[in-house]
Amino acid sequence: MKNKRVTIPLAEDERVSGILSIPENFEKEKGSGVIIAHGAGNDMNNPMLVSFAEGLANAGYLAMRFNFPYKEKGKKAPDPPKKLDQTWVSVFEYFRKESGFSHAKIFAAGKSMGGRIASQLVAEGKLPVGRLILLGYPLHPPGQKKKLRDAHLPGIKVPMLFFAGTRDSLCDLELLKNVLGGLKIPWALEVIEGGDHSFKVPKSYDIPEREVYNRILNKAIEWFKSDS
Repeated sequence: MKNKRVTIPLAEDERVSGILSIPENFEKEKGSGVIIAHGAGNDMNNPMLVSFAEGLANAGYLAMRFNFPYKEKGKKAPDPPKKLDQTWVSVFEYFRKESGFSHAKIFAAGKSMGGRIASQLVAEGKLPVGRLILLGYPLHPPGQKKKLRDAHLPGIKVPMLFFAGTRDSLCDLELLKNVLGGLKIPWALEVIEGGDHSFKVPKSYDIPEREVYNRILNKAIEWFKSDS
């Protein structure tokens, strides 16, 4: 596996950085690729996303993580929704046409905000990926469980894999299960016991961070290989 830094053009002469994690002997006409978006409070160098991308590459999947424009500029506040949408679509088009691996099957993954944006675009038909992974889906704002961000989910027509921590303040587990139970497309849910929104677990659990990351990676690989 090797990492290659790339520059992804957006609209209006703007650009963002990305990192391709390339498997050894990757067969671009037969392989699969995964695009990974970061959450609102981190960037593409988030340790969990680095571990996820490089782990996928070591397992034979081409993986690319990228920055949204606000993080590229070192800002804290996320870009407006329209720009976030445009960035995801531009990254997808770059990955499909310009990365040198245009024949790969493409899947999408995202941490929190990055996954939510991807899911909305998939529901709208603007992100034609084959599968979708939600790493800590932000189902509702903290302490506001009645404000669910689920209206678009029934419009998604591809299999989805959700990872959720039992201590996630942005995703009540029972509410998530109720939402998923109403969906007609194939879905899977992997619960991280003790995990918060970033899948950090209390020291009392005596579970190393690396073990949590490996569990997420291994479940994703297993799911990619499954029929649903």
